[in-house]
Amino acid sequence: MARVIALIKANPAATSVAAGLFVLAMLVAILIGLPPPFMIALYVVFVVVAWRIYRWRMRGHDPRPATAPGGILATSTAVAFVIVALAAQAVPYGRSHSNPAITGEPQWANAETRALMVRACFDCHSNEVEWPWYSNVAPLSWAVTKHVDDGRNKVNYSEFDQPQRDADKSLEEVENGSMPPPYYTFGGVHSDAKLTPAEMTTLLEGLAATPGLSE
Repeated sequence: MARVIALIKANPAATSVAAGLFVLAMLVAILIGLPPPFMIALYVVFVVVAWRIYRWRMRGHDPRPATAPGGILATSTAVAFVIVALAAQAVPYGRSHSNPAITGEPQWANAETRALMVRACFDCHSNEVEWPWYSNVAPLSWAVTKHVDDGRNKVNYSEFDQPQRDADKSLEEVENGSMPPPYYTFGGVHSDAKLTPAEMTTLLEGLAATPGLSE
């Protein structure tokens, strides 16, 4: 611990950059709905790689970033970012984009109820997921895959012939605004899932009339 503290004091510029990038990484994790541990692990790898590159490039120079010539700290950070970003693409998690067979759906109150659910919920709670292009690029692919895995585990409207542990909470989740989650439609992404007040009213009425989707 003493060595770490001494290293931080001796390298104020690097410490500031690292702190700023950590805050940025956490903000990105929140915006895309990625659990912080995923981003923290990626961040730690990035810091280690950046520091190694920096130390290698600073051979024969004053090791303090404040006196580094030619923006060595900045270029080391950029190179580390590229290396870690490319390495992240090799992580197996997030690369499997499957849509298993549809074995059964709820007895929807009407066709409109199903259509609204397809728009707002099926990309995480069904076997009809439309995998976007960014679901192939880490760390976004990790976030998308985890959302789908978690969503299907809670309720899968394409496998309603099997017990669905949170199916009876469907109405409640939509009514209180938890579904779809805010990050899903943030910045205009998945705009079809953002229902108008009239559509929301219609959906809630349909869910209430669909067996198994309300308590």
